[in-house]
Amino acid sequence: MALLRSIATVGGFTMISRFLGFARDILIAAILGAGPVADAFFVAFKLPNFFRRLFAEGAFNAAFVPLFARHMSEGGRDAARRFAEEVLSVFVVALLLFVTILQIAMPWIMHGFAPGFADDPLRFDLAVEMTQITFPYLLFISLVSQLGGVLNALGKFAAAAAAPIILNLCLITALLGLSAFVATPGHALAWGVAIAGAAQFVWLMIACHRAEFQLRLLRPRMTPRVKRLLVLILPGAMGAGVVQVNLLIDVVIASLLPRGSVSFLYYADRVNQLPLGVIGVAVGTALLPLLSRQLRAGEDDNAMGSMNRAMEFALLLTVPAAAALMVIPDGIIAVLFERGAFGAAETHATAGALAAYAIGLPAYVLIKVLGPGFFAREDTATPVKIAALCVAINLGLNLLLMGPLLHVGIALATAISAWINVGILLLVLRRRGHLRLDARLRRAIPRTLMAAAAMTVAVSLATEALADFAASDVFARGLTLAAVIAIGLAGFAGAAVLFGAARLSDITRMLDRSSR
Repeated sequence: MALLRSIATVGGFTMISRFLGFARDILIAAILGAGPVADAFFVAFKLPNFFRRLFAEGAFNAAFVPLFARHMSEGGRDAARRFAEEVLSVFVVALLLFVTILQIAMPWIMHGFAPGFADDPLRFDLAVEMTQITFPYLLFISLVSQLGGVLNALGKFAAAAAAPIILNLCLITALLGLSAFVATPGHALAWGVAIAGAAQFVWLMIACHRAEFQLRLLRPRMTPRVKRLLVLILPGAMGAGVVQVNLLIDVVIASLLPRGSVSFLYYADRVNQLPLGVIGVAVGTALLPLLSRQLRAGEDDNAMGSMNRAMEFALLLTVPAAAALMVIPDGIIAVLFERGAFGAAETHATAGALAAYAIGLPAYVLIKVLGPGFFAREDTATPVKIAALCVAINLGLNLLLMGPLLHVGIALATAISAWINVGILLLVLRRRGHLRLDARLRRAIPRTLMAAAAMTVAVSLATEALADFAASDVFARGLTLAAVIAIGLAGFAGAAVLFGAARLSDITRMLDRSSR
């Protein structure tokens, strides 16, 4: 239940952040639509996040958290603190150099990240300008990632989980308050990104202080412990790089497609990211420290049990979410974004991408569940080979599907490659004896699928019955979507209990403990 309680904590704050993110994206869609300014900003926002996920969020935490946990268990808080300070000092210098170099080289780098923009001078120039504004965000958010890793390893998940809320508040404030003072609303958003990075860093520093775990900047030195971390990070960064290249391929290819394609994929991915972020990030964040502790204590059976419960919990929530996103994508996109500069044509184009992304939603989350099975054992190399193969598959599928399906083909290729990734991860973990699907999970999978199928029927019937009412006005459309979602949730909950996919006792205990 400790795992579920941690998942509930991270997921709760992530849910708040995602809803604020939707409010942000609704404003962006209404003001920017899916035109050249929107395309340029989304590239400018994606690039620092690409490097963050490459070096910091994925590879760094995967290597840092188990080592930090080891120093904590073997040498206590002082040893763990010293290790974190040594890493922080080297990290700051490396990030400063990296950000400075890329800032200077940005006009040339943009040719690689968005080659299709080269034939559109307006989008190209806007993308370069905005990316130069947003890129300092990488420095701060990477440091935030380390501080968040420290707090998570200490069992304090709330502060790090709440940090993205600051990003969304800064972007909303910048869009509404700065747009009149800069060249375009996209420039205002770019400044909001830069400010948000600094604000999140200050927030996590305060959280560390409250946890009585303040970190100092030391003279940068390549100590044996830092070198060990870098040895573990290198394959992890390569693996994360492969995964991020997998996502970046979408942007590169979308830049070659007609105007708006980058924006369609962004808006669709944002909706898809709600269940992915709330469930996947929460499960992955809570699972890695738990597995590290259990394996360090020699509790291999408990570690395997934790992975089984995490998979069961993830599937229970993502399978119905994926089904709903595939059944009513047009209704969801219309209610969220169709206003101002975002019209019916943009809704239809974005809905197609959303349905395609949703096919891979359970797989995206399962990757975050299975990854800690390697990382907790300080194995950051194996997932690299798996991810590299999946990137090659994704690229091939992109080239195959982009012609007939345009941007929808890009989203579909991503979903298919994600399921292949899951299959290989499962196979490797099973062959090594690190994961065995227990009887409870094997029973839960088909029952969850049956419950999701029942929910799909209920949602489809409700959508058809309320179609005439939804067409009357904007308010009716929103009310209809809320009613359909409520019917879907009730239908799935009832079917899950009826078919035995969910245990009311587990849910009750989780809610009881998470409220304490």
